[in-house]
Amino acid sequence: MEHLEYRMEAPGGKTVAVKPFSLAGVVASGNLEVMLETVPSEKGCVFLIDTAARGFEASWQAVIRDFMERWKPAGLKISINDNAASPSVVSLRLDQAYEDLTGE
Repeated sequence: MEHLEYRMEAPGGKTVAVKPFSLAGVVASGNLEVMLETVPSEKGCVFLIDTAARGFEASWQAVIRDFMERWKPAGLKISINDNAASPSVVSLRLDQAYEDLTGE
């Protein structure tokens, strides 16, 4: 297992959550789960990633940057438990969890 941790901020970032946390996906063959939790004291977002696939740090950073640019979130802890999901599945699960958290 590889553990990655990132802190990112989006200019003007803001999250208006309708509940304290959201969960999307399930850890199974070729998939992952994403959990978003509100952390009001956090200016940006903290990403905690546990993955079975080693050596994909650049891909993770690209997917996270894309998510940050698209939604401009803030005040979130984002936990990702990965079992070798593709970047498109990671992006989909992040969007699903964010939409569920915010009601957007």
